[in-house]
Amino acid sequence: MTEFVNPRANHKPMGAYSHRVKVPHDAEWLVISGQIGINVKGQLQVGPRKQAEQVFRNIRTCLRENGMSKKHLVKLTTFVTDPRYIEDYRAARKKLIGDTVVPASTLLVVDGLAKPDIVIEIEGLAAKS
Repeated sequence: MTEFVNPRANHKPMGAYSHRVKVPHDAEWLVISGQIGINVKGQLQVGPRKQAEQVFRNIRTCLRENGMSKKHLVKLTTFVTDPRYIEDYRAARKKLIGDTVVPASTLLVVDGLAKPDIVIEIEGLAAKS
């Protein structure tokens, strides 16, 4: 069973994540490449909130196609191009992932992504025992 833990000696998480995730040695791993806010028709969603929501839909699709769900997420790495987009990211995450799923998480503000109109990208790791 995967363990999501926040050690008492660490500060309280600043969002919906865990400081530590311990995955069993026999778990099946899924590595999810950086997902961006492009839908199945190849259309980039407009604005940070809509891009973030599409990113999480894409992540859920990757999980589902591999017999997993959001509860199997163990690590997310998020890249945003402007700190003003962090609240849009958090709102999209809450809407599509929820507050009870608390993988390890890193959020970075970067100068840019693959194309100027892309403002958020998220990669993930999932594990299922």
